[in-house]
Amino acid sequence: HVQLVESGGGSVQPGGSLRLSCATSGYVVASGCMGYFRQTPGKEREVVAATGPSNTWYSDSVKGRFTLSKDNSKNIQYLQMNSLKSEDSGMYYCVARSHGECYSWANNWSRATWYTYWGQGTQVTVS
Repeated sequence: HVQLVESGGGSVQPGGSLRLSCATSGYVVASGCMGYFRQTPGKEREVVAATGPSNTWYSDSVKGRFTLSKDNSKNIQYLQMNSLKSEDSGMYYCVARSHGECYSWANNWSRATWYTYWGQGTQVTVS
């Protein structure tokens, strides 16, 4: 049974930093296709960052400020968020695709429905 448990959200002033953590159980992050989506009221979930078999992708709005990383020994994914802006506010969800199914990452990494597992979400508020 796979679980993704998120932490690290909170309130911060513009220009500040936060680090989101996604602790997994039943999932090997080293070989997984993972990422983060963000949702704000009235909008669809949008991909913020995603990592596939050989690439990591960032949305233009966060490129240069956010960094996605993994601690393979602990099976944790991190999203380091620096120089935060008010428009970064939202609910952030950790996502992961089932093992053995990353072959279609290149064409599907931005689709919310492509990801098999979702965390419970953690709120980020920048104001």
